[in-house]
Amino acid sequence: MTSALTFDDLKAQVDRGEIDTVLTCFVDMQGRLLGKRFLARHFVDGGHEETHCCNYLLATDLEMETPGGFASAAWQTGYGDYVMKPDLSTLRRVTWLEGTALVLCDVLDHHTYEPVPHSPRAMLKRQLARLRDLGFDAVMATELEFYLFEKSFDEIRKSGFRDLEPISGYNEDYHILQTTKEEHVMRPLRNLLYAAGIPIEGTKGEAGPGQGELNIRYAEALLTADHHTIAKHAVKEICWQQGHAVTFLSKWHPGWSGSSSHVHQSLWKDGQPAFFDADDPLGMSDLMKHYLAGLLRYGPDCTYFLAPYINSYKRFQKGTFAPTRTIWSVDNRTAGFRLCAPGTRAVRIENRVGGSDLNPYLAMAAQLAAGIKGIEDRLDLAPPAEGDTYEGETGMLPDNLQDARIALLESAMLREAMGDAVVEHYARAAEVELEDFSRNITDYEIARGLERA
Repeated sequence: MTSALTFDDLKAQVDRGEIDTVLTCFVDMQGRLLGKRFLARHFVDGGHEETHCCNYLLATDLEMETPGGFASAAWQTGYGDYVMKPDLSTLRRVTWLEGTALVLCDVLDHHTYEPVPHSPRAMLKRQLARLRDLGFDAVMATELEFYLFEKSFDEIRKSGFRDLEPISGYNEDYHILQTTKEEHVMRPLRNLLYAAGIPIEGTKGEAGPGQGELNIRYAEALLTADHHTIAKHAVKEICWQQGHAVTFLSKWHPGWSGSSSHVHQSLWKDGQPAFFDADDPLGMSDLMKHYLAGLLRYGPDCTYFLAPYINSYKRFQKGTFAPTRTIWSVDNRTAGFRLCAPGTRAVRIENRVGGSDLNPYLAMAAQLAAGIKGIEDRLDLAPPAEGDTYEGETGMLPDNLQDARIALLESAMLREAMGDAVVEHYARAAEVELEDFSRNITDYEIARGLERA
């Protein structure tokens, strides 16, 4: 695997004419890469110090509108600037674009140069700092599921988003024949991301027609979030280059599997897995039990950061491998939290709640906040559930965005961990999503009621 570029490597490649463009990017609330394309010569000559962006970009929605109600950015305050400060440790070649490198930026206040508290990278860094104060590091991994379509983004858009034919005609879970037909997309995806310094493990077919999964090797939590975000962006660009559309929408078809982004998590201390205890029947240390108890106790509080849109909640259905309850179990895919690799040094928790539409920085930050609270309060862990955990009425996840927003607003744990302003910022983002949906009329409503209402 090619390592990330050093700044000296970048300067040398610019001098040789091998790189002429640097994508200078930050991560927005929705987990997308936004930023600027710099002439590479300008970047190495001084542009790497800082650049700027409008502060509405961290107070907007999927449509890039400027809704009111955000304390951090508004018409009344004139929509000023943020500082984009390149993190040069994230430099890498964009191997699927000619002559291009990429760097991720931290977002800073234009006056104080302090991190903007509600910026996704800052939110994750804050929880990692709290964890380090306890003496631990977080090691995580995410899985990315998505659907590939026969046609391109532009063709589908021009059809009014009705001409949605997946690239496959049948369930392709672990299917080698069908995934061979998709190798013109998936092979360059694996190889180009690996060459860009993203530790790709592999791809596989998933349970819906045209559905695939990308697996990335575990890493320190901030790196994992960076890898996830760059990989998701690359999937879209590489599919576009091959004439196909792809969606990370959590549930695009009512009859087929939704797309998830499971988050694997463990804590380490001095290079050793702090979740492992060889004397425990399941290999779980007391620390792991407290951490998991925190995830369960505060599962509803954190749901918004794992399911940020109205559509996200369409995925939570019985019998779909998407959870409905904050229950843990041992190697059981019906549970919201699955214990993986029990009895081994690789023992870890897989959170199965999140959809592929999540922002990994926000999801991980919320998980760490809940786990840290579990450790601090030495919460007791209930015994693992067995069998079909869809059956039961306790520990239910919020099943709609409005309830998830209320749980977020009322969370004393998240207010303590993230700050009141951050919680209220993202509660407003949820409210904007709800307001926008309430103004629109769906095809379902027209077809159901046009004649018969």
